[in-house]
Amino acid sequence: MSVSNLPGGEPAAQLDLAKPAEASGHSYERSGEGPGFDGAAAPESAEEAAAREAAASREAADTVMQAFGGVRGMIDMTLPGLVFIITYNITHQVSTAAWAALGLSALFVVVRLFKRETIQHAFSGVFGVAIGAWISMKTGKAENFYLPGLLWSVGYCVGLAVSALVRWPLIGVMLGPVTGEMFTWRTQNPGRLAAYTKATWAWVVIMGIKPVILFPLYFTGNVNLLGWLKVALGIPPMLLAMYITWQILLKAPPPIKAVVEDE
Repeated sequence: MSVSNLPGGEPAAQLDLAKPAEASGHSYERSGEGPGFDGAAAPESAEEAAAREAAASREAADTVMQAFGGVRGMIDMTLPGLVFIITYNITHQVSTAAWAALGLSALFVVVRLFKRETIQHAFSGVFGVAIGAWISMKTGKAENFYLPGLLWSVGYCVGLAVSALVRWPLIGVMLGPVTGEMFTWRTQNPGRLAAYTKATWAWVVIMGIKPVILFPLYFTGNVNLLGWLKVALGIPPMLLAMYITWQILLKAPPPIKAVVEDE
């Protein structure tokens, strides 16, 4: 601060605006950012915007595992098949092996209900195991326990391919409600539509490996090899598909949250 005399001998204070800024460690641009001007927040820099969008994309990508039930959901759908082939090898009884697998699936549902967890994936496992158990016991052929799952794999891959072709990729349909974007990716976010389409085709290729390998074995009647390969091809391909989906969504534009209007 410097002091000078105005006419009449009265002192007047003159502020050097540069010195307070230097002393406090802050400096402000003339455009009006910072306190003391119009009170507006500093505009977001390009780097900050890119970091924010990257964080939003990562958050959306991290929902992939959640949407597919996580490792727990995959275990719920895989272990009954393992129990079936082990029990069948021990007892050589189709009905005993089928009931053992069905009992384990039912136990998974009970445990999830007791813990108040979602039973979606466990229940779908019970449904598939129940159909396989019924067919195998009805026909007396152990390999028929795996037939519903093989048919489901084929139908699933066909459904994925059709959804991608009609621009309603199934991966986006499944993840939209989880990320909170619902279906804004289809009408307002072309980058995410392209990402979901790409991810859906990745699922077609990866999940299509299972029926391509297992169906020929089914027709040979080699129950042991069919059963063990069915278990081996259960979790790894799904983990690979989820990882690729995660990588694709990391590079996709962040989701646009759906606006829910109050009634």
